[in-house]
Formats: sequence, C-alpha cells, structure tokens
Amino acid sequence: MEDKKISTSSGIEIKELYTSARKMEELPGEFPFTRGIQKDMYRGRLWTMRQYAGFSTAEESNKRYHYLLNQGTMGLSVAFDLPTQIGYDSDHDMADGEVGKVGVAIDSLKDMEILFDGIELKKITTSMTINATASILLAMYIALAKKQGADIRQISGTIQNDILKEYAARGTYIYPPKASMRIITDIFEYCSKEVPKWNTISISGYHIREAGSTAVQELAFTLANGKAYLNAALEKGLDINVFAKRLSFFFNCHNNFFEEIAKFRAARRMWARITKELGATDEKAQMLRFHTQTGGSTLTAQQPLNNVIRVSNQAMAAVLGGTQSLHTNGYDEALSLPTEAAAKIALRTQQIIAFESGATDTVDPLAGSFFVESLTDEIEAAAQLYIDKIDAMGGSVNAIENGYIQNEIANASYQYQVEVEQGSRVIVGVNKFTQQEEGITEVMNIDESIRTIQSGKLRRLREDRDQLSVDAALERLKKGAEGTENLMPLILAAVETYATLGEIADTLRNVFGEY
Repeated sequence: MEDKKISTSSGIEIKELYTSARKMEELPGEFPFTRGIQKDMYRGRLWTMRQYAGFSTAEESNKRYHYLLNQGTMGLSVAFDLPTQIGYDSDHDMADGEVGKVGVAIDSLKDMEILFDGIELKKITTSMTINATASILLAMYIALAKKQGADIRQISGTIQNDILKEYAARGTYIYPPKASMRIITDIFEYCSKEVPKWNTISISGYHIREAGSTAVQELAFTLANGKAYLNAALEKGLDINVFAKRLSFFFNCHNNFFEEIAKFRAARRMWARITKELGATDEKAQMLRFHTQTGGSTLTAQQPLNNVIRVSNQAMAAVLGGTQSLHTNGYDEALSLPTEAAAKIALRTQQIIAFESGATDTVDPLAGSFFVESLTDEIEAAAQLYIDKIDAMGGSVNAIENGYIQNEIANASYQYQVEVEQGSRVIVGVNKFTQQEEGITEVMNIDESIRTIQSGKLRRLREDRDQLSVDAALERLKKGAEGTENLMPLILAAVETYATLGEIADTLRNVFGEY
C-alpha cells in the first residue's frame, strides 16, 4: 500500500516519522532568538492578555473596557469602525451604514476623552488597530495623556500603522503608497524622540492570513514588509538601533498546531538575521516581538461552540510559539461582534492556559522535538524563497504595486476553498459532522441610530470649539504636507484644537491625493 501524502496548509510535506533534527545550540534570549526573546520567558512574566474591543459609541466601548479590566485583562486593544479607519467623520455620506459597526466611532479628541473615561493611560498599555489614520489617532491618544497629566515619555502601547498590508490584503488605505510611507516614517521619527516607549508600528501578517494566504506566505510577506519599513527609516537617516526596538509584529494563529508553532520560531530567527544584515548591532533591535490573534477566518457560523475548542488550540500554539501578547476570539464572531459572555470565555481560555496547563513552566517546551525543529527549518527555507523573490523586484512596495503579493494570496485562498468544497480538507461542522440546529441565539446587534448620535455630537463640537484656531492649525498642516517637515507635531496641534479626524484626513487628501 502506497504511503498517504500529508502536508501542512503551506504544502510542506509531513513525514510519518522524524528521527533527527539539526543540533540545537541556541539559547532563549540570545541571537537569533529562535527559542524566545527572554531568557526566562513566561516564568519571568506572562504574555499580555488583551481583548480586542470597540463598537458603537465611545460611551458603550468605555463600559466594555471597564468590564474587561475588571475580569483581569492586562491591556486594551481598540477596534475602530470603518469610517474612522478610512478618514471620514460619522456624518459624512461615505460613513452611512457603517458607523460603530466593526468598531468604535472616533470623530475627535472629545470621543477619545469619553472612550478612556476613568482609565489612566499611564497605568495601561493600549493597542490600536489603525493604519491610514494612525497618525491622527495616536495624536488624540497623546493629547489625552497630556490632559490627564501623564508624562508622554512614559506612556506605552502600539499603533498598527502598517499600510503595506492594507494595499496587499485589507483595503483601508487612503493616500498613495509613497505618501503613506512618509507619514509612517514621520511617526517613527517623532515617537523615537517624544514618546520613546510607544511601539510605532505593528507589522501585520494577520490580515494577509485572513485574506487567504498560507502560513509560509504570511511569514514571508510580513517580514518583507518589515524590511521595507526598515529601509524607509534608514533612508530618512534614522538609527536602526533606536527605531527597530519600537517595531512589533502581529501574527495570526490558525488551526495547524505544529505549523503555527514552527512559524513563530522561524519568524524570530529570520527577523534577527534581517535586522543584523541591515546594520542592527543592539540585541533589542534584532528581537522580533509579536502579538498574536487567533484566526478569525477559522471561526464557523455552523456549531459556533466548536469555536471555543479552535480558539483554545490556537491560543496554546501561540503560547508554545512564544508570543508577547495574545487576543483570543469570541466563539460567536462568525455571527456578530462578540457578546460579553463570549468575550469572557475567550479571556478565561488564556487564563486557564497561563495558570493550569503547565505550558508556562519552562522556556520553549517543544525545542529539540525532531518534528518541530525540522518544520521550523522548512518553514524558514520556504519563506526565504519568497523574500528573495520580493527583494529581486526591489522590495515590498514594488511587489505590491505590480500585484505580485495580492495574486499569491488570491491563489492560495482559492486553493484552500477548493479543498474545503471537495472535502479533502475537513472543517468540523461545515463539511463533515454537520447538524440542522446550530444552538446559539444571543448575538450582538449595533443599531443604525449610532450615526445620528455621533452626528449630533459633531454638530455640538463644531458649535463649541474655536473655529479660528481649527482653521489655522489645518492650514499649518497643509503647508507642512506640501513641504518636508515632520507632520506629527502639526497633526497633534490640530487635534488639540478639536479639529475632527475627517477634517485632518481631508487636509492631507488635498495635498497627497487618494490611491
């Protein structure tokens, strides 16, 4: 009988038995960090347990944040609605039907004040999933921290700010790539001097994977994008040993347990070598620090309680892979935004892994496994082939502009779907072990009235603020964008006059154009 061929999602063939692997001389906390970025990993400090949340108005999201903090979450992670992500105020025609739906609506500093009411920014870390308008939301956060009396040199958190994957996979871009890269490097430069503890970019493979890539493609395209940001900052004259310490990564964790663990281990090793080649000598500038979110696209609307098991499996893989922070999805997210009950069980999943599983007792517990070490090497080799190809095209920006990365993702996504439909890839409850009744009734609904509420807030804001100060700040921003000065202080000044997100984005649209 012929041996059955089994392979990972990336097409790496899995052997029936592994009897050897290359000798492991590496130690955690040392270059190239395959085994983790800290010597003691979770024995010294657990990963940050974040729960991604944001919906409706700032008032509603604020209640959810207080709930999560009371349940033991260690950092906040803000989801913004679509108009906020693409630079439109809630009363703009383009915002119709989308206000408060996939995240919270933030139109001005006033909304930011409400969002974090009763929460001291100096005492928490906040991650914000925001890209095209990242500079504006960061400016609002800094302005609020100043109003709270915090030392902005001490506040910490992350903005996603990864525009390249927006062009490649997700779509919430505003300006052309070169203008976007300028804004991003302005943020790097400003924060390295003024807000040194802030992670100025979270280079994101998550959405590349959600768009249908394989694990190897997620790794390769994310690191290639990271390389493009390093080169852009170097061209601006920034010191890699300073700014590379503030880069973080954001990965997806899918269902294939061992492939995901090997992907994370390979990622650290590859990034250490990339940064070293580009001149980084400080170990902290060579370390790949990353946040993980369990795979949204793996959640099924059929038999949604099965998602509790999927999320647990993925969360355990992220921990065994050495993540620095983790978000676990709600079991009902294929149907709606997570209910409070789903958000709580997602957080409890992390707490059970941390305190009951024993996975945190020793560093890199799967190191030396013949299978895991071989798979780590194979994933690295396969990802390197992609990176070499992208380098030959002149880097990620060119590879995206000529459609290469998008096409590779689309082909992988199509292949996956064919396998599901033909039944060669089993999805429990979807193409095997199906049932009539799905057994979940409570889902979260966001009312259309949110837009009316936000529009009323905007009307009052425009009546109450000093319009002359707003106009002057926006004019200074326009002049700055036409020249070469760093835009961050100008955006911060505009935010502090209560200029709205849409007004600031429009000022930049008028100079840079739209993509």
